[in-house]
Amino acid sequence: MNSEAIGKQTIKFNCPPAIISSASIVGEMEGQGPLAPYFDQIETDPTFAKESWELGESEMQRRAVQTAISKAGIPKEDIRYLFGGDLLGQLMSSTFGIKDFEFPFFGLYGACSTCGEALSLAAMTVAAGYAKNVVATTSSHYASAEKQFRYPLEYGNQRPLCSTWTVTGSGAFIVSSTSSEQPLSNYPHIVAITTGKIVDYGVRDNMNMGACMAPAAADVIYQCLDDLDLKPSAFDKIITGDLGKIGSEILIKILLDNGYDISKQHMDCGVEIYDDEKQDTHSGGSGCGCCAVTLAGYILHNMANHTWKRILFVPTGALLSTVSYNEGQTIPGIAHGIIIEQN
Repeated sequence: MNSEAIGKQTIKFNCPPAIISSASIVGEMEGQGPLAPYFDQIETDPTFAKESWELGESEMQRRAVQTAISKAGIPKEDIRYLFGGDLLGQLMSSTFGIKDFEFPFFGLYGACSTCGEALSLAAMTVAAGYAKNVVATTSSHYASAEKQFRYPLEYGNQRPLCSTWTVTGSGAFIVSSTSSEQPLSNYPHIVAITTGKIVDYGVRDNMNMGACMAPAAADVIYQCLDDLDLKPSAFDKIITGDLGKIGSEILIKILLDNGYDISKQHMDCGVEIYDDEKQDTHSGGSGCGCCAVTLAGYILHNMANHTWKRILFVPTGALLSTVSYNEGQTIPGIAHGIIIEQN
């Protein structure tokens, strides 16, 4: 068997799928942050030379997928499926961004955890033998997300200190099957995944995404460690998606209350992607693109040079819509755990 179910929520791959290529396309704000050297392309035009922010996000996702394919050095015809999604209604950014590739397409919505959902399903698909190469991609755009979920930019509303800044960025990954004959040992491998549950602590503040998502991140990290009988020290880094400063503090406290201290290993993409003192993003970054571009650039770079050899990557998402929020519903969270190793 190429994989086996472990514990309550984890799958361990006996022939771990390889991430043979990744690409990160970001906007000007992200290009002014500390991770700028690790991105493949920084675009200063917020519409990416298109007629709207939404079409600009589609163009950003198209560029990310094309760049990942080019870096992988494989023909487009060798890609069987594409798993992808974004934050906009009915996944419009992904639809218009990838339609011309003509890949069989699975549209996903996991809010800001979509990168983890896409990578998990891609890994399961190639490990099961249904495809040799699969694309996993996602994106977000500050202006399009603000217009849909909060206020149009022209409104100029004041942002509370607990708020995060939606990353303008798209990350894409080529996930490929391996075997004992072709282990692809030079690449990072997805050795296990822990699929998260919907966790609802009753938070209703759509300006405090970290508080909405932290309980879900804590739940999936706890379950991953429990399923595999591991301690936090088994990882060089435990990396959450976009909890920001406040959400990271909540996460560490919840896990500490449940017997796991991850404070030494923890890192958050939303905290890393911006320089808060210079860029004034308050609690940090968020959005589907936040963890996707950080993984595609900064994280996999550190794995390639063996700074980190084993990480637990945990994209996080807040499951709200404009309808649910305006009807006064709570904002549940979800997170997915992916263990990535570099030989």
